[in-house]
Amino acid sequence: MKKAGFIYDDVFLNHLPPEWHPESPQRLEAIHKRLKNSDIWDSLLHLKPQKASFEKIGVVHTKDYIERIKTFGTGYLDADTYMSEGTLEAALYASGAVMEAIEKCLQGVINSAFCAVRPPGHHAEADRAMGFCIFNNVAVGAGYARSLGYDRVFIVDFDVHHGNGTEHIFYEDDTVFYFSTHQYPHYPGTGSEQERGSGRGEGFTYNIPLPSGSGDKEYTQIYTEELKGLVSSFNPDIILISAGYDIHTKDPLSGIHVTDDGIRSIVKGILTAAEGVPAVFSLEGGYDLTALADSVLITTEEMLGM
Repeated sequence: MKKAGFIYDDVFLNHLPPEWHPESPQRLEAIHKRLKNSDIWDSLLHLKPQKASFEKIGVVHTKDYIERIKTFGTGYLDADTYMSEGTLEAALYASGAVMEAIEKCLQGVINSAFCAVRPPGHHAEADRAMGFCIFNNVAVGAGYARSLGYDRVFIVDFDVHHGNGTEHIFYEDDTVFYFSTHQYPHYPGTGSEQERGSGRGEGFTYNIPLPSGSGDKEYTQIYTEELKGLVSSFNPDIILISAGYDIHTKDPLSGIHVTDDGIRSIVKGILTAAEGVPAVFSLEGGYDLTALADSVLITTEEMLGM
């Protein structure tokens, strides 16, 4: 059995948008309950996140934006993104969870990790919050991985929504490859095939926009065939995954119809492509509680090689 970490802390429950908001604490409670009642709970290495410093956050976010978040208080940062009293602390630990996973991979403690975090991150731009996201957890992780000596970072994003923030942060960077599958057209409106990076980053952004109604067949082909070749060509030292389970057919915010079997094929495809290098999953979307919990269980089963 492979060494897989699970990173979680109750601090993530202290981010409290209004009760109607789909990005609720119940998401993590459902995941935690499902895994704890499963056969694999004791096989996972349970780890606590570190708290990311503002210096580490500042590798990918602007100083002005960080200062705004530090002093904002409570309320809406944009139409969708809410800050409560506990949000800043939760957001720092969310990015810190990815950093902790990367450290433990470097030390050889684990081969892979799942970071059960909130708020999510991939919509957060360098200079603004967006789409439920405060800090871009995977982008912070990529910057941190580079500082630890992981020279080439491959990011996979399978959330139903395109990770505009992650793409834009690394759009001119040839050391970080950004790969995304997403429903298109759909929020946030970015992620066309023509977006390929620019400057020295040209060719290091790869989007596969998919129409509403796409499902297991399309995703399985992409993640078992197309992804493997891209990873092999880039030859990364680590793979970071924005794991958005709102692609599930039961999800209320999605027109994509991936089943549990499709989730397993996606994760298996990523881990096969990543063979020989660490893989760190960080939770993004997923708003049907049962589908979300089951999808994370499937992911951790594959991480353990079960």
